[in-house]
Amino acid sequence: MTLQQLEYIVSLERLRHFGKAADACRVSQPTLSAMVQKLEAELGVTLFERSARSVTPTPLGMKVVRQAQQVLYAAEGVRELVSEEQASLGGTFTLGILPTIAPYLLPRFFPRLCKEFPDLDLRVVEMKTADLRAALESHELDAAVLVYLGDVAPCTADSLYFEQFVAYVARHDQLFRHDRIKTSDLADEPLWLLGEGHCFRDQLVRFCHLKAARKSQNVYRLGSIETFMRMVESGQGVTFLPELALYQLTAEQKALVRPFAIPIPTREIVLLTPPHFVRHAVRRLLVQAIRESVPERMHHLNNTQQRV
Repeated sequence: MTLQQLEYIVSLERLRHFGKAADACRVSQPTLSAMVQKLEAELGVTLFERSARSVTPTPLGMKVVRQAQQVLYAAEGVRELVSEEQASLGGTFTLGILPTIAPYLLPRFFPRLCKEFPDLDLRVVEMKTADLRAALESHELDAAVLVYLGDVAPCTADSLYFEQFVAYVARHDQLFRHDRIKTSDLADEPLWLLGEGHCFRDQLVRFCHLKAARKSQNVYRLGSIETFMRMVESGQGVTFLPELALYQLTAEQKALVRPFAIPIPTREIVLLTPPHFVRHAVRRLLVQAIRESVPERMHHLNNTQQRV
């Protein structure tokens, strides 16, 4: 049994196709197939059921794959430990990030980081919160940038910054005449909100007691913040933006922004790392780069803000 064979069965379980798994592992399909068969022969069990249309793990095969993931993670940990001891900022590092954070934060630090540390192969994957947590637990991610929701165990969280929510209001909406938005103002408004499962939406719904939230989901189930901005700009309704999005707006778009009245709903953005994480030099680098990329006033929660 070799680490290479374990890598093959993990890839095969994930992709459920010999050709795709071989491409992912950068070997030929006959090589991967032969190595998987050799492992099955050594163990004396069938790990995968093969048919003309699919490849699926057997119940025992699934347990072996899960154990193989742990072994591969431990082996990678040995390499990372050596790199850490040598203060290395090289190698591959996979960073997960929420889609409501990525387009506004990544341009602020990612290009410069890649330029200053060319040996660090930083790879980014966008996922929702639940998927990020699951990917950290399965070691598919090295770290994740997401919203602090109070319970991060068994992971470790580094605070990055605090970000306010703002309203984005159509010119012909009655709220356009308001200097600040109170939660009670939103009771009967046509709202454009992300689907359930996005913490960006869930936090606003809880904070503002938005009874219109389900109606908006029925109207548009697969929206994005950018899509909803276009709807507002076309003259209909209200949506919400994270504070960093304001730096990408034109003067005409900024005219549609309305801040919340005090207390201002605010989310804390953190870097989450899994248990037994060893690449602390990269973690420190990311925390520093991200914090330096946002205005200093966003480093702390002030007395006009309320964390949601």
